[in-house]
Amino acid sequence: MTPTVPVTLDQIRAVDLFDGLDDDELEAWREATQAFRIASGAIVHEQDTSPRGLLLLLDGGTRMYKLADERFEPIGHMHAPTWMQAIAALTETPVGVRMVAEGDCVIGLVPIQTFQDLALKHRSVHRKIMAAIGPVTARLQAIDNDRERLASLGTMAAGLAHELNNPAAAVQRAASQMADTLDTVMDVLASFVEAGVEREGAEKLVALQREAAARAAAAEDRSTVDAADAEDEMLDRLEDLGVEEAWRLAEVLASADLDDAWLSAVRDAAGPGALSKALAWVAATLSARGLAEELQESAARMSDLVGAIKTYSYMDRGEVVIVDVREGIKATVKVLGHKLKHTNIRVVKEFEDDLPRLSVHGSELNQVWTNLIDNAVDAMGKDGTLTIRARVDGPCVQVDIGDDGPGIPEESRRRILEPFYTTKEPGKGTGLGLDTVRRIVEDRHDGSISFDTGADGTTFHVWLPITGATPSLARAEDINNEETPR
Repeated sequence: MTPTVPVTLDQIRAVDLFDGLDDDELEAWREATQAFRIASGAIVHEQDTSPRGLLLLLDGGTRMYKLADERFEPIGHMHAPTWMQAIAALTETPVGVRMVAEGDCVIGLVPIQTFQDLALKHRSVHRKIMAAIGPVTARLQAIDNDRERLASLGTMAAGLAHELNNPAAAVQRAASQMADTLDTVMDVLASFVEAGVEREGAEKLVALQREAAARAAAAEDRSTVDAADAEDEMLDRLEDLGVEEAWRLAEVLASADLDDAWLSAVRDAAGPGALSKALAWVAATLSARGLAEELQESAARMSDLVGAIKTYSYMDRGEVVIVDVREGIKATVKVLGHKLKHTNIRVVKEFEDDLPRLSVHGSELNQVWTNLIDNAVDAMGKDGTLTIRARVDGPCVQVDIGDDGPGIPEESRRRILEPFYTTKEPGKGTGLGLDTVRRIVEDRHDGSISFDTGADGTTFHVWLPITGATPSLARAEDINNEETPR
């Protein structure tokens, strides 16, 4: 590209990077600036490529994008007059974002070597750039963390939806079968009347139905093979008796452990004309009881999951809550149940009785348990033991979360709690990072965190004070500076 736009001293003066420079100093920057007119939608600079120098946005605006999961996501705007890429140009590091012209704009370029010389010569410019490094780095890291949190939240939501869908589907199935069962029960009285069943016979049938219900309640669980054999035997008996649609009744009657004597008693009480209807009625009442139990269990499971989610998020309480940490840990294990469901990981919870209740940021503290438990499960893979302990340790409640995985690699141990350090790909973890966990524990709750690791596994130790200062009221999001990347 060749310069197409003249640059004036007033345009340079309007950029806040040059605040405090006199006209002679500003003139040096003006002379070094080459200005270009950029069409709307054009890429000003591509992500992860070397900077050409300092960019001055003299007119118009640009939008920044960051590559995430093979697509570029918008992360911010810049509007004239302002400066861009100074940090990357000064440190000679790749630019971490893609810049695109948002509408027609004019951009000035100070070539990298000239820019470095002028920045070192004019100390106020250099100081301003150096002061922006921390906020910009934190902002970019916050963007990555937010993306990981969303990815993790999506995974957790999908897991919870799956966990809720199973009992919900069971409720729907049971309710549909219950309707068919009730139709059978309602039709049986008319069938008995049509078949000429007398009062004495009806009384015997009621007694035999109650006997069947008692046997069903007392029946022991059979193995799959034994249950199949019993069903085949019952089917043969029913077919020998000429029962209509015997295959529909065999499984239910066999599971109640009913024998030939009981079948003969039903035949005698109902007579040949009503035998099929009588057995269908008994099977329907037994099925109804089983369906009612399935409905109760499924509804209880859904209620349990909803309760766990409420406890996990503390959505019906204020930000600072008085809690028993055991409740939050149990809720977290339930919320993460989808991760444990298809593994052979055993969860061992060892909680000391009468733990004191703590004043905490409940939902944030549960994020700590989420991150540590999630890391432990990932470390173990499909097999292992997750051990969670809570006890009083002097003036603190100590929570230990341990796994028997391979341990943290030697090269990672020193840095595992450092800011911005991760051993996982984006979207693979909880999006928190152990540094954020540390800050939630230490900065927000005046606690402490450490870990032991080796070939036999890793255990993280969290100490939370029983008494002392109220948790900080600063929001966790405020840990990250929200300055726009430069």
